[in-house]
Amino acid sequence: MKKTIIKDDFQLIVETLSGDKVSLNALINKHYAYTFNLCLKMLYSHQDAEDVNQEIWIKAITNLPRFKKKSNFTTWVYRISVNHLLSMKKKSIELSISKGFDGYSENLDSIASQELNTEEKIVLAAAVEEAKISCMSGMLMCLDREQRLIYVLGDVFDVDHRVGSKIFKVSQTNYRKKLSRARQDLFNFMNNQCSLVNKNNPCTCRKKTKGFIKIGYVDPEKLEFNANFTATIHDKIVQRSDSLDRLKDHIHTRLFQGLPFEESSPNSADEIIHDRELRAILRLDAQ
Repeated sequence: MKKTIIKDDFQLIVETLSGDKVSLNALINKHYAYTFNLCLKMLYSHQDAEDVNQEIWIKAITNLPRFKKKSNFTTWVYRISVNHLLSMKKKSIELSISKGFDGYSENLDSIASQELNTEEKIVLAAAVEEAKISCMSGMLMCLDREQRLIYVLGDVFDVDHRVGSKIFKVSQTNYRKKLSRARQDLFNFMNNQCSLVNKNNPCTCRKKTKGFIKIGYVDPEKLEFNANFTATIHDKIVQRSDSLDRLKDHIHTRLFQGLPFEESSPNSADEIIHDRELRAILRLDAQ
């Protein structure tokens, strides 16, 4: 049996810059799902996340000849992702939640709460989970872009604060302060509104599901967030770190780490490779 050779990022980069399409494909596929899930948590919409993630990767690969070995490739890609997500034009979901947590709370309160009967609890089980994921994703949108990015990377994806400070180009102290503020803002809202954090709150995913379906937030026949995934964010980050003890007191962070980690389209790398400017820079047509 032929032994599979696992190449590290630096080797893949060297071969990519030599015009090797196989290595370029391997490099993209190795990291693409992580940046896609970052975009998804930032933008709520799968289509927006896919589009923006491709923009990020075209930018990253186009600038690959400038990559230096001063940081690892993951940190470098996250920095490009952060810069792109911070500077891009606002998407429709960001404009619709312009009032932040106050507006989001008013919207949730305006949706009628209805108990599910025994049969509905069975039939709508997947829709209830969809309502939960959709609602939590909406909560993230109430943070401003920088807070959202810092929280998703720092707490949800468990990026070390030393790496996080490099990605955002701020001091470690400043990074920790920004992360703490984002964490506190999100907790304050959930503690006052969400029964997942505070059981005394009347707003529950199950009671809101029929209301979500009625106004079109959830379609039981076409699940967007709760379909075709096989892992959670927590599953993925545990593969990178055996210890998450520092997060044990943050119940809302554990909830967000339990959201789906979704695989991107298998054709994504091929679509990026066919970008004309990128092909010219990497001499992919020369072979």
